Amino acid sequence: MKYVNKGIRKKDAMSLLTGKPVYTDDIAPSNCLIVKVLRSPHAHALIEDINVSIASKVPGIECILTYKDVPQKRFTTAGQSYPEPSPYDRLILDKRLRCVGDPVAIVAGENEKAVNKALNLIKVKYEVLDAVLDFREAIDNDIIVHPEDDFIALNDWINVDKDRNICSKGDFAYGDVEEELNKCAHIIEQTYHTKANSQAMMETFRAFTELDTYGRLNITSATQVPFHVRRILSNALDIPKSKIRVIKPRIGGGFGAKQSVVAEIFPAIVTMKTGKPAKIIYTREESMTNGSPRHEMEIKVRLGADENGIIKAIYMYTLSNAGAYGDHGPTTVGLSGHKSMPLYNGAKAYKFEYDVVYSNTMGAGAYRGYGATQGLFALESAVNELADKLNIDPIKLREMNMVAEGQIMPAYYNEPANSCALDRCLSRAKEMIDWDNKYPCRDMGNGKVRSVGVAMAMQGSGISSVDTAAVEIKLNDDGFYTLMIGAADMGTGCDTILAQMAADCLECDIDNIIVHGVDTDQSPYDTGSYASSTTYITGGAVIKTCEKMRKRIIEEASKALGCSIDNLEFDGKKVFSLVDEKEISLIDIANNTLVGGFNTISESESHYSEVSPPPFMVGIVETEVDKLTGKVDIIDYVAVVDCGTVVNPNLARIQAEGGIAQGIGMALYEDITYTEKGKMRNDSFLQYKIPTRLDVGNIRVEFESSYEQTGPFGAKSIGEIVINTPSPALAHAVYNATKVNIRTLPITSEKIVMGMINK
Repeated sequence: MKYVNKGIRKKDAMSLLTGKPVYTDDIAPSNCLIVKVLRSPHAHALIEDINVSIASKVPGIECILTYKDVPQKRFTTAGQSYPEPSPYDRLILDKRLRCVGDPVAIVAGENEKAVNKALNLIKVKYEVLDAVLDFREAIDNDIIVHPEDDFIALNDWINVDKDRNICSKGDFAYGDVEEELNKCAHIIEQTYHTKANSQAMMETFRAFTELDTYGRLNITSATQVPFHVRRILSNALDIPKSKIRVIKPRIGGGFGAKQSVVAEIFPAIVTMKTGKPAKIIYTREESMTNGSPRHEMEIKVRLGADENGIIKAIYMYTLSNAGAYGDHGPTTVGLSGHKSMPLYNGAKAYKFEYDVVYSNTMGAGAYRGYGATQGLFALESAVNELADKLNIDPIKLREMNMVAEGQIMPAYYNEPANSCALDRCLSRAKEMIDWDNKYPCRDMGNGKVRSVGVAMAMQGSGISSVDTAAVEIKLNDDGFYTLMIGAADMGTGCDTILAQMAADCLECDIDNIIVHGVDTDQSPYDTGSYASSTTYITGGAVIKTCEKMRKRIIEEASKALGCSIDNLEFDGKKVFSLVDEKEISLIDIANNTLVGGFNTISESESHYSEVSPPPFMVGIVETEVDKLTGKVDIIDYVAVVDCGTVVNPNLARIQAEGGIAQGIGMALYEDITYTEKGKMRNDSFLQYKIPTRLDVGNIRVEFESSYEQTGPFGAKSIGEIVINTPSPALAHAVYNATKVNIRTLPITSEKIVMGMINK
């Protein structure tokens, strides 16, 4: 392979580095109406009256829309495959407001000054209602978040019961957990709590819209899911999808936030009403208070082992906070169990139960690692507590119990672990950190202790039997190719990775692969960039399409040479005969397609997978804890990842380093809290701390590659798994330094000190 497994520079690197106008706001027309949203100050309220007459008279105001002016058709903002496993529980504008920040009115004007003035002049009379703010009190609460009669659920399996504030519920069982737990010599029974987290991507939510020559609605949006945007806007606006075109420029970070259609609907309805271009740019405050953060979860774990430390049974119950709207609630929660329990595949019994509940807090969405991150914090913390109880080295305990290649994983939808280098990942990470000399801790004097903590993780590669991708490859004159994709590159470098695969399949220079980004009018269908699907699913489509392209090139060459196809070979530059000296260059084949009677050489293929092979990872952290103040400093973080064949080591390493940094933020700093009236306190980077480069210490990443037989070139995913180990590893390191188990994130200095005081 010339390009796969090589650190090729991203195709768009220079444009981004030199500040070329590639992002949404860079390319928006200068005559766009400015769109902003008036938002509810109450966690739960009804609009009794809304008066926009004075605001409408502000010079420069084009239109002001209330619930009386927009379609009353329910939809979901979650960008997922149809039929969406999300309840249709939203309106563009609703008379009932279910959280602080819910949209009350849409204002569009010629300039920002006029729009801001008009926002302040809208008069709204609210009937303030009691709110349910603690998701642990939501089920069967007297306060019902969604009492409406036109609530729709397309999938029965989500088991929605809105009158009980249940967005989704479900369960899974293998074996008899209670019976096995009763036999266990040792049981860990604990509850773990992960808070909501903001994705905090550099580029906030934004989109601009306009009508084209044919009266179609064109949306240019920083989105991970262009084709889902088209469907969602079609539902919300009650217009055919044929009337909508979605274009994705470069994205300044997504991390799952832009899998939800957060902002697009507002300029879209303005353009539909006025016929004029419109754009919306969310402020940082809006992105934090009205985005799509990680689901807050409370997870109960019962973990049983025999006297030798062999894990026999695992029970997990997850309570997940959907917030005001269901969106990704039903699909995120399952991963908290199904992508944590299979790590310990030797157990005789598993049971996983969950409830996703509505509350009057901001609606939650997808965030890197969605659900698995929360579940792994709980289970890996419980495993570390079991090791401590048994006085067994936690790495030894994992070696005794972890999943191995070739096993069937009952808790992972009975999928096989065809590719698994987890044992090698653990061994290498142990060696890199010098575990035997540092575990559990070392007293450094002056009240400071250095300690280590460990965690394992798994994720998936796309959503099995659901995610679909198609690509098209066209041979152009002079023999270069255009690769048309529907996958949304959000800074991950998927354009480059797919081009690497195509270049090796077609045996050409990577510069001869021109990647064309997403335009729903031109691009082949792709479910979008989420659930770590692009390399595995879209890459699979690239492989299949390239195979067809090679056959097609040989077919055209056989016509030109008068040779049998069976006697021809293609080496990327020419087609040649195996029986004589006849040959024809790719350039000549390509140019021949442009003359009379030509046959354009273009091929397309789609791909999906019935399995979702998990990548695996081990993370070990060394910290220094100041026992006087509770301050935690990260000294070293080592990560060893099995993502199958590493397509581009440079990009894979960056993915890992960035995910680990985000995981450190979740573990130590990031915390969303609300006032007693439901207003978020953490609405800026002054109140919501994300880690800087100075906070994450030394991060070292290595790869222990397996070969996934169902993946392109043996590849699996990497995008999500890398965020999953920091929280349990850091909690473990803190315990080893202080003997304080912190089971509610984030791990703050205050919790550490109070834990030591109250020991």
